[in-house]
Amino acid sequence: MAGITRRQGLGAMAALLATPALAQGAWPSRPVTLLVPFAPGGASDIAARAINARLSEKRGQPVVVENRPGANGQLAARLLMRAAPDGHTLMVGSIGAFALNAVLYRNPGYDPLVDFAPVTLAVTTPNVLVVNPAVAPVRNLPELVAWMRARPGQVFHATSGIGSSPHLTMELFTQMTGTEATHVPSRGGATAVMDQLSGTVQVSFQGLGSIIGPVREGRLRALLVTAAERSPLLPEVPTAAEAGLPDFNVSSWQAVMGPAGMAPPLLETISAEIAAVLKEATNAATLAAGGYTVVGNSPAEYGAFQRAEIARWRRVAQAANIVLD
Repeated sequence: MAGITRRQGLGAMAALLATPALAQGAWPSRPVTLLVPFAPGGASDIAARAINARLSEKRGQPVVVENRPGANGQLAARLLMRAAPDGHTLMVGSIGAFALNAVLYRNPGYDPLVDFAPVTLAVTTPNVLVVNPAVAPVRNLPELVAWMRARPGQVFHATSGIGSSPHLTMELFTQMTGTEATHVPSRGGATAVMDQLSGTVQVSFQGLGSIIGPVREGRLRALLVTAAERSPLLPEVPTAAEAGLPDFNVSSWQAVMGPAGMAPPLLETISAEIAAVLKEATNAATLAAGGYTVVGNSPAEYGAFQRAEIARWRRVAQAANIVLD
């Protein structure tokens, strides 16, 4: 097949083979595995567990969440890449697994735009710029920028790890504001927040759900949310644009993907089913209470969003010279 790679040829063949099963209304014909590339309790796991029980009830087959943490999501992604494209193995993963790994790692072992089929963007959540007021006595964005510029090499920020959404969000922030902040990677989002509460670091971007408590208690001060609209969980906190930083709309996100080669009718069916489950009132309310906004869009819409995110963060990583082995 001239002009067609072996991988593309195999994907097309698998899609053709999968179509008869779909026509017979066979999905799912056996239990469905929802891979999660991180440990239980994180955002991907929360999104997966919002899906599995109701999808099991609606489709009459068990939908089992299988946590496969390792290598910043790469382990589970490689498992998904090798799975049959019949809709019985899917993955609920993060911006890291489905976008940032391709930007940051020399060889993550998979290409998220080639090796997977986009199902739906499940949920998004903004990051929040927070300071510890005991060590960074600033009350708004202009004060923070002036304070950081006056302290080159003395400002530290904590994140859940190298290449995480908060890490690249801070890199984008320093590029846009002409400031500096030394990265202090932690073992996870919770420990990053603890590092800031202890005063080890002064400033950081954190996921909305992880800092609501400390902000409400006054132990951290929120200066802005990286969303187009204010969060109902922190309605007093301005958006980035309101704070004085336009074009700074940044979201961490979780999406559902399948292996490459899934038949389009099968993909559309699964996408519609998962989106409907996420948008059910109880699920949507529970997720909103944790700082998540349900999206549940089409494969084409999520695919376009994913491509734009990879391009955007590649520019940020190149400007910051971030490359991981």
